[in-house]
Amino acid sequence: MARAPVVLLGEVHDNAAQHAVRAAALRRLLESGARPALAFEQFDRERQADLDAARSAPLPAGRERADLIIERAGGGGWNWKLYRPYVALALQYDLPIVAANLSRAAATRVIQQGLDVEFDAAARARLGIDDLPAGLLAQQQREVEVGHCFRLPREMLPRMAQAQIARDAALAEALAPYAQRGVVLLTGNGHARKDIGVPVYLGAALRARSVSIGLLEAGSDEPEPPPQAYDAVYYSPAQGRGDPCSALPAIVR
Repeated sequence: MARAPVVLLGEVHDNAAQHAVRAAALRRLLESGARPALAFEQFDRERQADLDAARSAPLPAGRERADLIIERAGGGGWNWKLYRPYVALALQYDLPIVAANLSRAAATRVIQQGLDVEFDAAARARLGIDDLPAGLLAQQQREVEVGHCFRLPREMLPRMAQAQIARDAALAEALAPYAQRGVVLLTGNGHARKDIGVPVYLGAALRARSVSIGLLEAGSDEPEPPPQAYDAVYYSPAQGRGDPCSALPAIVR
């Protein structure tokens, strides 16, 4: 994490062992004197104002500031017990907390109307959205199909892949203002991938000042990104969990 000012720190979202290692590594980095911003996939970018307000609001008796921020700016679908230590570290060391993710509602608009609904011409040019590497869209479609256990209608794959591109581009856009002081993005392994993830949208200069770290599960039965998609890889034991495909609806073709 000390190798570059822009760090993309991957995760398997529910892996508690990985979160413990990441939080310890982050604390060690901060103890060395680094003061990067912390950008969270877990906070939607539309909630930045709520996050900032919760950070400065009067603290009710008996409440912790980290819990107030999560309560007022955090969305559903995340196990916030796993992310609270990062919020607490940001508060302890007075780091900027950046709400970086594209919301579910915004991603749905991209699925329905295309990338233009979230990114104007200037943003598309700045992020390189109109000049994607050859094969990236097809690769994202494959990732979406695998991630949904091959149960999505095929006609939905291009639109779902565009939503994934929009998320990566939004995360990249959130990092740029903090590149000079340093920034750590806490995000899933898919977003941290150099070949198809956030680094694609950083631009050549910023990409050269970034490092991507994948935290993968050793011996996992679930599909894992290839190690070569990262600058460095850390392996943890696989988190015990049920079959993720069992909760998805039956195949629709």
